[in-house]
Order: sequence, then C-alpha cells, then structure tokens
Amino acid sequence: MRVQTMMTAAILALTAAACSPAEEKAPAPVEAPLTGRAAIYAAGEQSAEAFARALYAAPPSATPDPAAATVRPGRDPLYSRTLNALIGVDFRDAQSRDEVPYLNYDPVCACQDADGFALTALKMTPDGDKAATAEVTFTNHGQTHQQTLKLVREGPMWRIADIIDAKGKSLHDALMAIAEKAEG
Repeated sequence: MRVQTMMTAAILALTAAACSPAEEKAPAPVEAPLTGRAAIYAAGEQSAEAFARALYAAPPSATPDPAAATVRPGRDPLYSRTLNALIGVDFRDAQSRDEVPYLNYDPVCACQDADGFALTALKMTPDGDKAATAEVTFTNHGQTHQQTLKLVREGPMWRIADIIDAKGKSLHDALMAIAEKAEG
C-alpha cells in the first residue's frame, strides 16, 4: 500500500508539472567582454596574430588592470620562459645593487605610459608551427613607432620571445648581456 501511495503521488506530481504552464526562464546573463590581460591571454590561446593584435589593442600599461599588479618581474605570462628568466635576472641584479632595472618600461609600447595608442599596421610571418614574427607599427603620444615581435608558442599560448625596435636593438640580447655580466 505504501508503494502504491508513493507511486500515485509521483504520477500526480509529474502530471501536474507537465500540464502546468511553462515557467519563464530568466535570460542567461550576458558575459562581459574580456579586457586587459584577460583578453590578451585569451587571444594568446587562439593564434599568433590574435595575440599580437590583442597586445597592441591595449598594451599592458595603457589601462589600469588589477591582474597586472600581481605579475612579478620574471613571471609574466605574456613572455616566453627564456625572456622571463632574463627579466628576472635583470630585476634581481638591479635590486641587489639598489638600482632601477634595465626593463623599467613596458616593452610592448616602448613607453612608461600610453596615450592615444593605436595599432596602425601588422604583418605576420609564420616561422614554423610554434614560432612567428610580427612586424608592428603603432602610434603613441602622437608619434609613430615600429617594432618586430618574435613570438613562440609555449603550451597552449603564444608568448613574446623578443622585441626588436626600429633600430634593430633586441630586448632579449640586451637582457642576455645583463645576465652574463651578473654571472661574471
């Protein structure tokens, strides 16, 4: 009898649910578009070109970003393992001598701060499955700048392996010289 009562209650509940008017569902929340570093990280998982475009859409120094405040020198997901290691040596070496590190600016915009920043041209050249070169032209503070990014895919994300300015000066090479000097 108890089983029959439970079955009857279950059938009545299912029938009532099926016959009652459908409940209106609340619209799914609209996700805010990614900004700042989150947008760059997401683009870095898509392609080398998407990563480069995201870097120059809003360089890390262009807008306040709480995620940037937590990034320690030498541990930045935007840079390759090698470049991060060199940045870490530069920072620690300067700190041990109570000096300002060589890399005391945002190398993406080659600036301390960005104003009127805009990407004006981007030419991508694949250098294999896990490497690419991005020739970048942008304006900042009303001046035109050119850079070449050497990009490498590490794990699921594209990262910066080197930034070469218009005069051919390599960030990697400058930091490597500092690291070699710090060892000696």
